[in-house]
Amino acid sequence: MSDDEPVTEGRGTRGRPTRAEIDLGALASNFRAVRALVGAGVRVMCVVKADAYGHGARECARRLEGEGADWFAVALPEEGIQLRDAGVGKPILCLEGFWEGQAALCVQARLTPIVFRLDTAAALDRAAREAGVVAEVHVKIDTGMNRLGVRADGAAEFAARLRDFRNIRVGGLLTHFASADEARASEFTRAQVARFASAAETFRALGHEPVVEHLSNSAATFAEPAARGGMVRPGGVLYGLWRDVLMPSDDAPPLRPVMAWRTRVALLKRVPAGETLGYGRTHALARASLIATLPVGYADGYRRELSNRGRVVVRGRFAPVVGRVSMDLTIIDVTDVPDASEDDEVTLIGADGDSAITAEDLARDAGTISYEITCGVGARVPREYKSKV
Repeated sequence: MSDDEPVTEGRGTRGRPTRAEIDLGALASNFRAVRALVGAGVRVMCVVKADAYGHGARECARRLEGEGADWFAVALPEEGIQLRDAGVGKPILCLEGFWEGQAALCVQARLTPIVFRLDTAAALDRAAREAGVVAEVHVKIDTGMNRLGVRADGAAEFAARLRDFRNIRVGGLLTHFASADEARASEFTRAQVARFASAAETFRALGHEPVVEHLSNSAATFAEPAARGGMVRPGGVLYGLWRDVLMPSDDAPPLRPVMAWRTRVALLKRVPAGETLGYGRTHALARASLIATLPVGYADGYRRELSNRGRVVVRGRFAPVVGRVSMDLTIIDVTDVPDASEDDEVTLIGADGDSAITAEDLARDAGTISYEITCGVGARVPREYKSKV
């Protein structure tokens, strides 16, 4: 099979025409853009949690590893196991740590969990001792997110207690920014950097020797060069999601969207003026209209909030969503699309001619962020992978 030939994950290319197209060449290009931005002296940890933000973690991680990714980040040990089963050999960080009963699993699969509680550190120490190894951990410092992590003002006590565990080693320290994508919050971001630096110095003073310190998510990777440390953790930007992630700028970053989402017209019908459409009859026709039904709905991740608000592209023309998005079907108005016909391709995310819809566009119309849009594209939507650069 050629590198340019699409590979479909899921039900196959026949059957319902709704599918997500994943451009691994664009993914590789985005990774190279991040690598060029941070320079050769900074490692890149690629965040592939949540099935690579809906793009397919196994396929994306394999391509990124081939491009030279230094680390991968997942949320759960189960996600790390999937990468190991797919042949990924680079270090994998579990950003939520692990849960009761999973310590041995982390050791066996060579997963590096973050730790922020002494009981989980103790569990990992026991599992590593039983396996005859020293397990690496990264300690998360809470510098102002107030979510996960050891509070920065409690770093000394935690660091001292970790010295009791002989079979774990603090290989890294990390924190997470609360608002690195907001220029008005730059002072708070700098305060987080300072708190982290103080906590890191405390860990070193108490005998720990972390090899790497990492702070920067996608936004900070671009906006805060001084906070890159020894490694950055890009997530959304790898998948070409940046318009609602990075600080506004006059210059668009050299990033390409990785996902396109398409379906086809299942049915066309002429509907007289004055009739209503869909559940709740929320859209009344002011004119006689040509109405198309699409085989995609909120069960696939096409959000119900897009009812009477979203739009799609048909034959290079925008067409509005009319009526409520239902579980499996969505209605659009193609009256103003010349020569619209059944089986026409419909673009939900992506480009068709000079018209394009981004994940950020859908997010704005649905009142959310682009990450939730791509993560929400359901498992019953097959992914078609292509590798052309």
